[in-house]
Amino acid sequence: MSQSFKKVHAITGMKDVLPDSSAHWEQLEEIVRQWLAAYGYRNMRAPVLEHTRLFTRGIGEVTDIVEKEMYSFTDALNDEHLTLRPEFTAGIVRASIEHNLLYDRPQRVYSLGPVFRHEKPQRGRYRQFHQIDVEALGFAGPDVDAELIVMLSRLWKTLGLQHVRLELNSLGQPHERAAHREALVRHLEAHIDVLDEEARRRMHTNPLRVLDTKNPAMQDMANAAPSLFDFLGEESRAHFDGVCARLADAGISYTLNPRLVRGLDYYNGTVFEWITDQLGAQGTVCGGGRYDGLIELLGGKSAPAVGFAIGMERLLDLWSQSQAPQAAPECQVYMIHQSDAAQRAAATLAESLRDAGLRVIVHAGSSGFKSQFKRADASGAQAAVIIGEDELRENTVSIKWLRAEAIADGQQQETVPMTRLVEVLKQKV
Repeated sequence: MSQSFKKVHAITGMKDVLPDSSAHWEQLEEIVRQWLAAYGYRNMRAPVLEHTRLFTRGIGEVTDIVEKEMYSFTDALNDEHLTLRPEFTAGIVRASIEHNLLYDRPQRVYSLGPVFRHEKPQRGRYRQFHQIDVEALGFAGPDVDAELIVMLSRLWKTLGLQHVRLELNSLGQPHERAAHREALVRHLEAHIDVLDEEARRRMHTNPLRVLDTKNPAMQDMANAAPSLFDFLGEESRAHFDGVCARLADAGISYTLNPRLVRGLDYYNGTVFEWITDQLGAQGTVCGGGRYDGLIELLGGKSAPAVGFAIGMERLLDLWSQSQAPQAAPECQVYMIHQSDAAQRAAATLAESLRDAGLRVIVHAGSSGFKSQFKRADASGAQAAVIIGEDELRENTVSIKWLRAEAIADGQQQETVPMTRLVEVLKQKV
């Protein structure tokens, strides 16, 4: 006697997106693609799987992502160390180097898709989640930094989001950060008694991340730490002032947050986050900044770059709070039939309707009219096209209008010749 198969469930932190919810994703993705096209950004698709060293080198070996969160394994066939991407930027930079993308001109590119981090699942944060990633490769000036932020402000307005605020900082250049780092390490050593275990571990490897602590006992120490702004040189200050001036031109307000550092080592210069209070503990909707050294770090010719990433799950959550997305109907026209011959006629007519650009479902199998009408109504269709024995004999169809907006003259049902079906439906649907 064979044993029953044990039911398989989704992996913890990796969620199914069912058809009704997926329709909301598709609506958002279409808005996003139109928004990005308005600024000249083109789609780019890099593999989900990359060599592990790409991320340890690019993101930084002492970041949370690399130390704790990456899904990495050794490919048994060729002994390669591989990782499911935990973010997009490193892979896009690798591809731009490999394919000489910056050979003749700078590039504005974007990607949409899943990324993977082994974190504790909670609202807005899953182990497989999705990002909108936008990168401006080869652009050095503050104008493009500001353009990205202005772009994001436009997206929030398009989606009707009201409770999103901007925080801004500058991380300066490597030599400025090095001088600040020395002062910061001295400050942390002087306050080692208040540092938690994580902060003590990081104080010599990644001291900037210590300032990003959420530990209440460390807040006074972090607030009193040396500010990186005091170490910025003339060029870095001029760049940051240029960003701020352009945000003022666009009427975009922001908060200067000298403790904003982001969680990846490749950032320099401008960094920013868009934050909300509407998502509980996971308040960051979008984060990004400049990473001028990453292309050279990963083996390419030195070139500036700046970009950002948006968590799609969090954005969908926010969007649904401001205006509930409407579930898209399964079809516009639902074909109802009474016999095998009628079903075959319905299938032929349905192809003519699809040729005309309409979305059509032909009822599958044989059912009574009552159950077919019930299914037609549930589909969200505006019209049910009925082919019974009488209609088949007379080469006609009956159209029952299922939604009030399709009933222009008060006539809820009408009979028309099969040859006029496309014409009639195109007028009203």
